[in-house]
Amino acid sequence: MLKEIQAYLAKLDDLRNQAKALLEGLSPEALDWRPIQAEGELATNSLAVLAVHLAGSQTYWMKEIIGRTPIQRDREAEFAAKGIRLDDLKARLDAAGKIVEEVLSPLSERQMEEERKFRDKAITVRGGILQVIEHVAQHIGHMQLTRQLWLARSKK
Repeated sequence: MLKEIQAYLAKLDDLRNQAKALLEGLSPEALDWRPIQAEGELATNSLAVLAVHLAGSQTYWMKEIIGRTPIQRDREAEFAAKGIRLDDLKARLDAAGKIVEEVLSPLSERQMEEERKFRDKAITVRGGILQVIEHVAQHIGHMQLTRQLWLARSKK
């Protein structure tokens, strides 16, 4: 396995563990709570939604974009997720992690430079991996803030 791939897998594994830790110790109500109940640009997502979306987006990028294997993804359903148990949320994140490892582990240096299509734009496999890392990290930040807001709210 390429050292570069090892580094990417280590980073994604760390981010996945951070996501799971942010879900720990919270009630089902907390997992489904949205800080702002608005629609459109002001809408925020619950911790459960963010966890489901992280699993869905990583699976999509790895299988469909990088691996070129079409999947059935319901992105809208990811953002409507509610009432999912903690163990199930963590299992989804772990399943996505396994897919990430399966797709990335065998890649060669040449394959890292291959181009893929995403939203009618060309992106290298390497660029796609970096996109996934950035996307996951961004949503970890959302999860951190959501958890903090829930904990502050529940102390009142």
